[in-house]
This record gives sequence, C-alpha cells and structure tokens, in this order.
Amino acid sequence: MLSERIRRLMERDKMVTAPPQATVYEVAGLMLERGVGAVMIVEDGLLTGIFTERDAVFRVVAQGRDPRTVGVGDVMTRQPVTIDPDVTFGHAMLLMYERGFRHLPVVENGKPVGIVSARAALDPELEEFVCEARRREAFR
Repeated sequence: MLSERIRRLMERDKMVTAPPQATVYEVAGLMLERGVGAVMIVEDGLLTGIFTERDAVFRVVAQGRDPRTVGVGDVMTRQPVTIDPDVTFGHAMLLMYERGFRHLPVVENGKPVGIVSARAALDPELEEFVCEARRREAFR
C-alpha cells in the first residue's frame, strides 16, 4: 500500500474547497457537513492555503475571535506543503509525520486535485481497495 501512487488513493470525495473571503463559520459548517478536518482555500482555481481544525482552535477560538466575522483567509495556513499525485502514499505519510500535520493537499499544475489525510493510513478499506486493484491488474 505504501508504494501505491497518491493519484490512485487520494480522497477526491473528501476534497472540499472554499474562497478566502468565506467566514470561518461558513467553512466550519462545510467541514461538519462533509465530515472533513481540512478545507483547501482556493482563489482563481489555485491553492492559496488550507484551513484545518487546528487553525480553528488555535487561531480563532483560543484567541477569542468571532468565527462569524473572521475571514478564513485571515487565519488559514498560507502556502501549505503540497504533494504531486504521482508520488507514493508512503512518501506522503512520511512527509506528514516529519512535518507534524495530518492533511496534505494534492496539487497538479497549481490546482488542487485531492487531499490525503493521515487517517487514510488507518482505513482498512484502503488496503482492500489496493488489493482489489492489484488483482484486477493481474488479469489484464
């Protein structure tokens, strides 16, 4: 599984984007609705930042800021580390471990195409998917 390319494993359905002008309240609502811990902030189709649960806690709640008025662009993590879809899942996991974060945007030509989360490494369904994909390739 660790040698699989991100392109095959990234969570496209978990990729949520928002503009930097959206409020923290609006983005937190998106996170709740979609069941994600991070939202990619996109402007003109390009990734400009990422807003995570940690950003909400440390940059908004802990500082007593009003999530209904604070723009997500003011509290997001700017210029996040990203990964190309053709690197391996193992490389992505190592990068997240070394850098101490749990979400890694997958970007191709500056545009977000997916996201990888540390939680994916714990998902038994991911291992089943990889095994099934390998089985099908063997029959081709």
